[in-house]
Amino acid sequence: MFLAKRLATCASVTKYDAGERKEAGTLAHAFADLEESFRTFLNELLPKLMSKENLTPDEIDDLLLEILHEFRHILYHIKDSKYYWYLLEPLVLEGSSEPGSAPGSV
Repeated sequence: MFLAKRLATCASVTKYDAGERKEAGTLAHAFADLEESFRTFLNELLPKLMSKENLTPDEIDDLLLEILHEFRHILYHIKDSKYYWYLLEPLVLEGSSEPGSAPGSV
């Protein structure tokens, strides 16, 4: 994969290599998946939520849950990447004193 090879030339990426796990490959895979999640959110889910058509509260709830799944997928790839993992540290620290609950949980 071209992107993985390009990223592998960067020392700030390869310093996170660990044995068989190559950060360049992890990032290249993440970028491909992230592109899909962002497109789904921006081109499908957000327009449905913003549309003028009447949506029932259940339909809105379903859309919000679909968005949650895309965001969870995005966070997974941020966490999976050692290069970007530090972005999650403030979220972990802020959430530790007052954890939220997942939508639909009581």
